[in-house]
Amino acid sequence: MIAVMQADLVHRHRLTVEEYFRMAEVGLLAPDAHVELIEGEIIDMAPIGTQHGGLLADLVLRIGRDLGERVCVWVQATLPLGKFSAPEPDIALLRYRKDTYKKKYPSPDDVFLIVELSQSSLRHDRDVKLPLYARHNIPEVWIVDVASRHINFFHTPKAGQYTHASSTASPGSISLRALPIATLDLTGLLGDLE
Repeated sequence: MIAVMQADLVHRHRLTVEEYFRMAEVGLLAPDAHVELIEGEIIDMAPIGTQHGGLLADLVLRIGRDLGERVCVWVQATLPLGKFSAPEPDIALLRYRKDTYKKKYPSPDDVFLIVELSQSSLRHDRDVKLPLYARHNIPEVWIVDVASRHINFFHTPKAGQYTHASSTASPGSISLRALPIATLDLTGLLGDLE
């Protein structure tokens, strides 16, 4: 009985995005800390390996080539989502804005696509971040599973879940759901990961 009563007295404090940003401003978070805020908790992110870094560079080059100035490319930058989350997706394709979001963070309404490259974080990306993105109505998310060399595509969020999911090891030209006039050629993206 006492243990139950004590458990009832334990309250967790979830950090808000505002508190998280303030912690960074005053130096409580190191400038080079590789962390993100998910549902009020600060999560350490794994160091980026060569495959992850190389895939990221390859995708950024392809996006620039195929989409040009139709989008702003937000690379491993903080994306505030609601009061308690500020993830750092590997890539966020955002609505083009002349100031390239220098003056204000993007909102979920600005996001066309999120890409997460998962080398050691697949379970976290799939089970924690994907539902977070769906709850905030991000129209499309790709999770690149580096270990299995597959791209998992998710789109059409409804009631906090994506209603469509597919996967391929041999991607070609892909149309973006929120920007259908644009295609991104992913041919050969996963071919040299061995």
